[in-house]
Amino acid sequence: MTDSTLLIERHGPVALLTLNDAATRNALSPDMVGALTAFVAGANEDTGLSCIVLTGAGEGFCSGGNIKEMLRGVEPMFAGSSQQMQEAYRAGIQMIPRLFQSLDVPAIAAVNGAATGAGCDLACMCDIRIAATDAKFAESFLRVGLVPGDGGAWLLPRVVGYPRALEMALTCRVLEAPEAQQWGLVTHVVEPSALLETAMSMARTIAAFPPRSVRLNKRLIRQSMNLTLDECLELSAAYQAIVQHTADQREAVAALVEKRPPRFTGQ
Repeated sequence: MTDSTLLIERHGPVALLTLNDAATRNALSPDMVGALTAFVAGANEDTGLSCIVLTGAGEGFCSGGNIKEMLRGVEPMFAGSSQQMQEAYRAGIQMIPRLFQSLDVPAIAAVNGAATGAGCDLACMCDIRIAATDAKFAESFLRVGLVPGDGGAWLLPRVVGYPRALEMALTCRVLEAPEAQQWGLVTHVVEPSALLETAMSMARTIAAFPPRSVRLNKRLIRQSMNLTLDECLELSAAYQAIVQHTADQREAVAALVEKRPPRFTGQ
C-alpha cells in the first residue's frame, strides 16, 4: 500500500512503515499523522500481523513538527484560539501515542538520521529502538519555546529515566547513537546499510512465535508497568490460561518435544 506521506509494505506477518516526506525530514504533517493513526488504529484487528517496523525515508527518521508551518500558523495546532489549538492537539498528534499505547502488535523503530522533538517521542512510542550510527536524538521542544505536546513528558522518562529525560528536555542536548545506547534509548547501533535488515530480522524473529502469545506477552509487560506485583500476578495467570487454550501453544510444546519446526496457525 502506498500513501503520499506513508509507505506501507507487507512482508508476510511483518509490516514495514516508512515516513515518506524526505524534503521535510519526515515532519509530522496532518496528512502523515492521519495516515499513521489510520494504520495503527486497525493493526490490532489484523490477525495476520505480528510485528511493525517504522523508519523514515531519506536522511532522517522524523523531525517532529514542521517549523516553517509553525511560523506560518496555518495548521490547526499552530492557529486559532488557545482552546482551538488544544482541541487540535487532542484530535491530531495526540492520537498517535494513544493508539500506540493500546497497540498489542510489537513495534520496532529503525532510526535513521535525526529523531528530534516529536520525532524522538515517536521513536519512544515504539517498543524497541534500533539506531544507525548516524542517528541523533533530541527532545528539542524548548528550542522553539514549546513543551512536548505529543506525550513525550510521559514517554521519555519511562525509556531513559526521570533525570535523563529532564536533562534532554531542559538542555535540548543531542544524543549521538552510542550515547543513546548507553542511556537505554536504543538497544542496538548498527551501520546505516544494515539498519533496515537488522530491524526486519528482529521483526521476523518475533513473528516466528505464536501470534496470540506474542501480543499477550507485549500487553502483559506493558500493563504490568503500572500494576503492583499482586495485580501483575493475577493478570499473568489470566493471560496464561488464555494462551494455554490455544492450538498454537500446544503446537509449540509438541514441536519442541518432537524436535521439529513449529507450524503455527494463529489459533
